[in-house]
Amino acid sequence: MLVDGFGRVGRDLRVSLTDRCNLRCSYCMPEAGLTWLPQPGLLTDAEVVRLVRIGVDLGIHSIRFTGGEPLLRPGLVDIISQTAALPNRPHLSMTTNGIGLALMAPDLKAAGLDRVNVSLDTLSPETFKQISHRDRLADVLAGLDAAAAAGLLPVKVNAVLLRGVNSGEAGALLDYCINRGFDLRFIEQMPLDPQHGWKRDEMVTADEVLELLRADRRIEPDPNELRGSAPAELFLVDGGPARVGVIASVTRPFCADCDRVRLTADGAIRTCLFARHETELRDFMRAGGDDVGLAALFRQSMLGKKRGHDIGDPEFAQPTRPMSAIGG
Repeated sequence: MLVDGFGRVGRDLRVSLTDRCNLRCSYCMPEAGLTWLPQPGLLTDAEVVRLVRIGVDLGIHSIRFTGGEPLLRPGLVDIISQTAALPNRPHLSMTTNGIGLALMAPDLKAAGLDRVNVSLDTLSPETFKQISHRDRLADVLAGLDAAAAAGLLPVKVNAVLLRGVNSGEAGALLDYCINRGFDLRFIEQMPLDPQHGWKRDEMVTADEVLELLRADRRIEPDPNELRGSAPAELFLVDGGPARVGVIASVTRPFCADCDRVRLTADGAIRTCLFARHETELRDFMRAGGDDVGLAALFRQSMLGKKRGHDIGDPEFAQPTRPMSAIGG
């Protein structure tokens, strides 16, 4: 198994397939000027599947394909199909901005994808364009409906509230998701922007999200929640059965129960979104490294996992890679 120095076991592997994206959300990427990873340095489809297989052999039981935007990866459907065919088949999900999902959802489901997380921060076309610098809200909404129709369930919606931009839409987003059977998760904005412009005092906190929701709904902790290593704290809406989640990575860190490991699109293992160190697998693999050696590198990386992300500590330093190059 992948065990770190604090006894946590890695069971959830987030696999970034590209750092490229067709949106430019302000909390993730600059509108222009971001340098992409060089194409020859990205893992090939076969290399991705090989490293995922080794991870599964080491006890990984959940794979989340991420980006950038994973739907931009030409070999996505084949990667999913090969991963779904592995012995001890892992649970397969994907985080996407939803653009292109309306066309691809049936093929993704047929290949073996179990469910999707779709980013949706606003229901206003104008605000969507302000946040993402693209006029693509209709495509995202169509992608959500297509995912549900294809059976990629549960469809989870990720929303980041930005003060003075979309922070007044918390209730509207919740109503939208409840009416369509989607699971909504509000995520605190994290210091992962390439501009390094994040400021804690400007972030909409989990407590503020709950306060906004309680203006129109009764929001109470779910007494039956078995959270485990899940990042979202769940709340009943008006007594249930509808629920809403809040992922308070900054103000209520859940590092003590973290079971996540990350594989970047260029073949490095990261044990935390905010890690300053990576373990390189690609070059070892391309130099002829065998599966035993790759598994040893997986384990070595996990042993170096820190106790927590240290946001708020005077010594905290934002990682050099932005979110789009790490994978969610």
